[in-house]
Amino acid sequence: MRPYLEIWNLKKSFALPGGGEQVVVSDFNLSLEKGEFVSIIGHSGCGKSTVLSILAGLAKATEGVAILAAKEITGPGVDRGVVFQAPCLLPWLTAEQNVLMGLDEVMTTCTKTKRQHVAQEYLELVGLSGCEHMHPRELSVGMRQRVGLARAFALAPKMLLLDEPFGMLDSLTRFDLQEALIEVWMKHRMTAMMVTHDVDEALFLSDRVVMMTSGPNAHVGEILNVPFERPRDREAVLRHPDYYRLRERLIGFLEQQASHSPAKPQKFPSQKATLAAALAVS
Repeated sequence: MRPYLEIWNLKKSFALPGGGEQVVVSDFNLSLEKGEFVSIIGHSGCGKSTVLSILAGLAKATEGVAILAAKEITGPGVDRGVVFQAPCLLPWLTAEQNVLMGLDEVMTTCTKTKRQHVAQEYLELVGLSGCEHMHPRELSVGMRQRVGLARAFALAPKMLLLDEPFGMLDSLTRFDLQEALIEVWMKHRMTAMMVTHDVDEALFLSDRVVMMTSGPNAHVGEILNVPFERPRDREAVLRHPDYYRLRERLIGFLEQQASHSPAKPQKFPSQKATLAAALAVS
């Protein structure tokens, strides 16, 4: 049986002004099973978001192919729900209207009342019950990102693509939204791919973590299987005997890549700091 998502020999390069090309991603190969949640981590500039943009149909691959549910990805489509780092909401529309924008495109045979019901249902699932008629300026950044999650899930896409969706948030809000994301995802178990810099986030949310080498010519370096059972409790995951062994493996890979890269190496919170921060909101 074929994987639900297949990425073969993906390459993305950009022409240089003086001639030649800058290769961001090269020979990128990966497959996902239906209902799997996979995170991609790597240093800034390694092409994580580039891969996600190609899967979203927002960028064209220079070489290679991506096939979702036996159909080649050639451009944007409602079969993929995308959540960006910055909440992309239309400021003159309410939370409900922002969610309805997509529903009006995909639920053309349903009544307006039915579409409104679906929008309200997903806003409630992400913790925004009672906020349907508020405009983005009336919502916090975290609440606006919840609207983005509701909009993506409401489309019932074949795949969910998340580009550092919690990167702009403080730790407490990020933990809350991780819980909201995984709770809604567990109800539908749609195939999901998330780009993140946060190793703890990747371990808590994912079935597998894909580690990308540093660019140029970035590709899949290692893949880590995450063994924690679902549904997951944050405190139980953090206290699992394998948690910090897996965490150190991820950090070790990233530090190894940083030693070969001119970019400033990323600093990671200690085990003690990670546990303390997570337990503070549990």
